[in-house]
Amino acid sequence: MSDSEIFGPLPVDEWDDSLAQVVADMDGRPINLHRLMAHHPKLLKAWWNFRNHVVTGGDLGRRHGELVILRVALHMRAWYEWAAHVQRALACGITLEEIERVKQGASASGWEAGEALLLQAVDEVVADRMISPQTLQDLSGHFSNRQIMDMMGIYGMYVTVGCMANTWLLELDQHVETQLPDTVTRDDFQDALTAII
Repeated sequence: MSDSEIFGPLPVDEWDDSLAQVVADMDGRPINLHRLMAHHPKLLKAWWNFRNHVVTGGDLGRRHGELVILRVALHMRAWYEWAAHVQRALACGITLEEIERVKQGASASGWEAGEALLLQAVDEVVADRMISPQTLQDLSGHFSNRQIMDMMGIYGMYVTVGCMANTWLLELDQHVETQLPDTVTRDDFQDALTAII
């Protein structure tokens, strides 16, 4: 059996001792992504502070951060990432209707102006590797430069997450799978991808 055939989430009792803080931060229950990254302790340890900053949205805040993460997950075609952050978005007060609206992007009716601009900025960074001068000017009417930088940081981190999840076919964590609403399915997610790809 080759290394690639057995490569997957690493049981916590096999983790390098240098990752004790990661285990502690996750109350002894790191998610599958962290257990995958534990194969490379130096990488996971170096990545951890960045993760802790952006996973809550940084200066952007949890709600806006989750909207950005969901939009990035669509672009990354990453079901693992999408499902995990549907659950997190619901937990911070984002409605299922709003989550569905993320699939439609900035042009969907119902967004506050700043939130539509955030989604537009994600799409621009994906397509053009930058936020256009006009969008940046418009964003600056709603968000500080630090918040806009956090949007880009969130984008970067979740591109990494999406690549790893997709490459090694990560299964959903059990707590995510059991807490997802019945209407949130992999098939529905796949159908939504045609609108943005």
